Amino acid sequence: MGCCSGRCMLMFFCALQLITAVERQVFDFLGYQWAPILVNFLHVIVVILGLFGTVQYKPRYVVLYIVWTVFWVTWNIFICCLYLDLGGLSKDSNYLSLGLSSHRSWWKNNGPGCENRNLQTTRWQHLDSPALISELSCLLEYQYIEVMHSALQLFISALGFVFACYIVSIFNEEEDTYLYK
Repeated sequence: MGCCSGRCMLMFFCALQLITAVERQVFDFLGYQWAPILVNFLHVIVVILGLFGTVQYKPRYVVLYIVWTVFWVTWNIFICCLYLDLGGLSKDSNYLSLGLSSHRSWWKNNGPGCENRNLQTTRWQHLDSPALISELSCLLEYQYIEVMHSALQLFISALGFVFACYIVSIFNEEEDTYLYK
């Protein structure tokens, strides 16, 4: 049987999810964010299984992908709420590092156009401490970059979910036609 449009589209969205998940994984490693590293690792495994299920006509793997996609969408909504400080969550919390390190998003100090500008030497943090106040200016704040990553994941996952549901219904229809012949 050839590649029907639904199967090809699901394979395309699985490939997109793998690419974006690996990209996200790299920046989570750079920021020492352990919870996203674990979740991204599981995501890559399940997407590969979903891709395998699509290619090999294994509806169980595609259903696993569907169930995981619901969790993945929930996770990305949590990430968006965390970085936008919604629902009592704070981007300054240590949820993502699991309390193991004080590191935050890699994008916080390395975002596009970020440069460290020292303020005038007359402005000190404390009168007791001669530490100079510095300001980090970026073209795009790190929390918005993280939200855009999650929004992209949400969009791709939603489309993958729709096509996965379609593929499972096709597999079930094909299975039913073989049973009644």
